[in-house]
Amino acid sequence: MSTFDEYAALVRHLSVQQRADEQGVAAEADRRRDLGAAVDYLDRRLSAQGQRLDQLGRTIAVAPPPVGPQPSTAPVSGPPGAPVSSGPPANGTGWDGGVAAAPGRPGVGAYSQGGVGEAERTLPVAVSATAAGVPGQRVGEVDPATELEMVRRWADEADRYAQQTEVLAQRPALLPSWSPMARAIAVYLGFAAVSVLIMLVMVLASGIGVVGGWTLFSWMCAGLPAASLIGGWLVLGRWGRPAVGATTAPRYPVIGFLLCFLAVPLAYCGYLILIRTLR
Repeated sequence: MSTFDEYAALVRHLSVQQRADEQGVAAEADRRRDLGAAVDYLDRRLSAQGQRLDQLGRTIAVAPPPVGPQPSTAPVSGPPGAPVSSGPPANGTGWDGGVAAAPGRPGVGAYSQGGVGEAERTLPVAVSATAAGVPGQRVGEVDPATELEMVRRWADEADRYAQQTEVLAQRPALLPSWSPMARAIAVYLGFAAVSVLIMLVMVLASGIGVVGGWTLFSWMCAGLPAASLIGGWLVLGRWGRPAVGATTAPRYPVIGFLLCFLAVPLAYCGYLILIRTLR
């Protein structure tokens, strides 16, 4: 009876151990499947980030970095007094000559055969730790889940910086914190102010007979306002357009026309009213 009980207990133990092994294998398979899915997801995400960075680099005219390691052209160093070689040695011994340069060559031993006095002047021969029987340092095991979590965090950080870059790239170089309409009004008013100054100079020149009345009237009603409108239009198209996003800058031509073609005549009328008031 005792033998049968022991046999039954052993069978139960083996059955429990087999179920535990099956559960472990299933859990490991699920873990590997989850890791594979995470790797595929991160690979697609990093590929999309790389494409987006290349697009931003082409937008700001920055060349992508070279792919792959660059070949080293450093010369191979030899013993003191030996000629420097820029490539591998011909016989594979590192350099030609020396007592221990090529062990096993005929007539050349691995060590000096001098006497006791000469042995004191013999340089020691370096022996690697592995050849001496010292076990090398074991590389620590890497947890794939931890590495994937670190990659995911770095990807999140890259996404955050990419979003900040895109937000900055969507702002124009001219008055980036202003709204498009406020920027256009400021630009057109600036050119209109320059035209008003030129008009005042022409009025003073007309008072001394340098500029005729018809010329002053033509520039005041058409020439200077048109130049202001065209100048504001060009400036908004060049510096009012964001680097990424909109292909054309909002220029508000109706507002520009009203500001430019009303500013100069109104300024001239105000100048006349001021002169008559002062008189």
